[in-house]
Amino acid sequence: MKTTRWMLGAALVASLVAGNLCRAETLPTGPARAAIPLRHFPDRLHAFVWRNWELLSLERMGEVLQTSPANVRDIGLSMGLPAHVRPPAEYQQRGYISIIRRNWHLLPYEQLLTLLGWDAERLAFTLREDDFLWIKLGSLKPTCAAIRYAEPNEATERRCAEIRQIVSSHFGEALTAPSKPRFEFFTETGPSAGAETGRRASRGGEEPIRFLYSYAGLFGDPLLHPELDPYPDVLLRRLSQSGVNGVWLHVVLSQLAPSDALGRPTVDHDVRLANLAKMVERAARHGIAIYLYMNEPRAVPASLLEGRDDLRGVRQGDHVVLCTSAPRVRGWITDSLRHVFSRVGGLGGVFTITASENLTNCYSHTRTAAGCPRCSKRSGPEVIAEVNAAIAAGVREGDPKAKVIVWDWGWPDGTPAGWGQPDWASRIIELLPDDVYLMCVSEWGKPITRGGVAGAVGEYSISAVGPGPRAQRHWALARKRGLKTLAKVQVNCTWELSAVPYLPVMNLVAQHCRNLSEAGIDGLMLSWTVGGYPSPNLELVRRFQQQPAPTVEQALSEVAEARYGSGAASEMMAGWSKFSDAFSEFPFDGSYVYRGPSQVGPSNLLYLEPTGYPSTMVGFPYDDVDGWRGIYPADVLAGQFEKIASGWQEGLAIWTRTLDKIDGPQQRANASSDLIVAEAAGLHFESVANQIRFILARNALRSGSLNRAERDAAVSTMRARAHAEIENAKRLFTLTRQDPRIGFEASNHYYYLPLDLVEKAVNCEYVLAELAHRRLD
Repeated sequence: MKTTRWMLGAALVASLVAGNLCRAETLPTGPARAAIPLRHFPDRLHAFVWRNWELLSLERMGEVLQTSPANVRDIGLSMGLPAHVRPPAEYQQRGYISIIRRNWHLLPYEQLLTLLGWDAERLAFTLREDDFLWIKLGSLKPTCAAIRYAEPNEATERRCAEIRQIVSSHFGEALTAPSKPRFEFFTETGPSAGAETGRRASRGGEEPIRFLYSYAGLFGDPLLHPELDPYPDVLLRRLSQSGVNGVWLHVVLSQLAPSDALGRPTVDHDVRLANLAKMVERAARHGIAIYLYMNEPRAVPASLLEGRDDLRGVRQGDHVVLCTSAPRVRGWITDSLRHVFSRVGGLGGVFTITASENLTNCYSHTRTAAGCPRCSKRSGPEVIAEVNAAIAAGVREGDPKAKVIVWDWGWPDGTPAGWGQPDWASRIIELLPDDVYLMCVSEWGKPITRGGVAGAVGEYSISAVGPGPRAQRHWALARKRGLKTLAKVQVNCTWELSAVPYLPVMNLVAQHCRNLSEAGIDGLMLSWTVGGYPSPNLELVRRFQQQPAPTVEQALSEVAEARYGSGAASEMMAGWSKFSDAFSEFPFDGSYVYRGPSQVGPSNLLYLEPTGYPSTMVGFPYDDVDGWRGIYPADVLAGQFEKIASGWQEGLAIWTRTLDKIDGPQQRANASSDLIVAEAAGLHFESVANQIRFILARNALRSGSLNRAERDAAVSTMRARAHAEIENAKRLFTLTRQDPRIGFEASNHYYYLPLDLVEKAVNCEYVLAELAHRRLD
């Protein structure tokens, strides 16, 4: 994940050092903290079986619990769970983050390793390298005792019977109704709904770049393990039909080159290049190019540079930069990329990030290069531009047709809404090579006022239509240099809400595209790891690559008629308008976008007692309202989500009425699919408001400062919100069973599974029962 603060990278390094993760055999712990009790279950044993029922075999669970599969099955059935179905091995290959997350508060490391079938080294690597997973998990491992099977006692049996009754009363036959398997979207066949084939040239015959991250993309090492295919043919075909002509791949340069910057041979680099060449060839058959993500050179453990002062740069924690002011390091970058691009023909190119969470050059994390004898005597812009020049030289020497895209992410720009003082960006742009593209986050710095609170968006916003002042300024500087320009945007979804494949806020997307078309941008990066699904949103983007570009109304009408038929297009467009107006109220703030409960929605539990846990980066929101709210008062935050939910319901009502008017089977299927996605999104917005109101009432009740009437009102609020959450969970359960895309995001896997929503109903009924017979103040 990209974050809006490079400091997270430093935090990651510090946390890994604190946890001794630098030794492969040691797993990080962070500060000791007791796991959160799950009081709605009889005990952790039953919670464990419930939470793994859909993902793992009875045998694997039994191995963890040191008991028989039959005993595991009996535990699940005693709580009213449906008959266990052995999940495919794919669930562990593509859902390991879901497994880790749902057992984080249940199992100690030893049992978690058994559950995963991994060794400690693999888990350590995953926590460190898999898109900031350790940060997402809170940079600490909750303290858990080992779980072992025990025969149920009378109290356990009684509680299991209560849970079984709750499950039956709320879900009944729906629990055993036919359901689409998770990850089914990777094997989906048939033409892309409403898509057109073929491409339309523009801008003098050269097709603008439109690239994104694969919805099937996995971190790890797919080039060494091609079975982890990040580009299934069905996905490539549908992306191509949706107007996408590029996908990007996360790589580490030292794994692709014959040796690293220290001269050590790289094992299996030739295997990775051979597999990359096969990927490139297969993607090309769909008209799609592969771009490599260059965030180089990666820092190395300090021990590797002992006695090598000629290569040592800035040190952070136990890692040291390979100083790019040293000619040998820059030479290695250029030579390595020359090797990759000469060996793998047809690569689209690279995009670079030179000031990110990862520690790379001596100025990648700091405004000074103190501690480096070379870079401390040079300016940051000079060093950053030089890194980009070394990358560009290698790409060009390997394949003159390949493109080099330089991203300004993290460059200080001299503005409070951007990356602060000093203004390095202007000077870096002056020093860049002549034949590169400059890419900027389009919406960055866009001023907004939501709920009466003034702010500015960073990245990952669809609710605020760009471009913003930072991008416009940098593009102007680039054009003055004669450089081409790209906009990095999100058109499907963002961390505003990423648990659906796309948000039907087409008016916002269309206006952003129209604005960029008028700005003369030469291409688009359409997503970071979030938002790579082939969707009507992408088809809308493609309309604006035509010359002349359509108006917003024309583009919306074209997509609506192609997708729903001319008879229903105007009413479906009216729904888009309602969704877009509602989403324009989103209370954007960096804290909420990363730490709020939008991603998990109705699956997030209600707690009668504060957990004391701080929310984490798109991992665990817990009950941390103060961590969620950012610049917004908590009451305003809740109010904004209530506005979104109310407006969203207006759009859903229009679509529901229109569905019966659509005649064509394909058009009706398209509308039905889009309605599921839209309804799921609306349930998330409603749930966020419910959770905030519940927690505020709980905290007020616990404060001891309320009079009798105020206490009664607080309890009434908690009850009402718990009941509302049961209904939200029940409806979302149905939708997730119909559509396996709901709840999934490529870099986080499944935020929740259907049974997590059943658990939420059990959790809420426990809360309601407790409210009925005990005081909370």
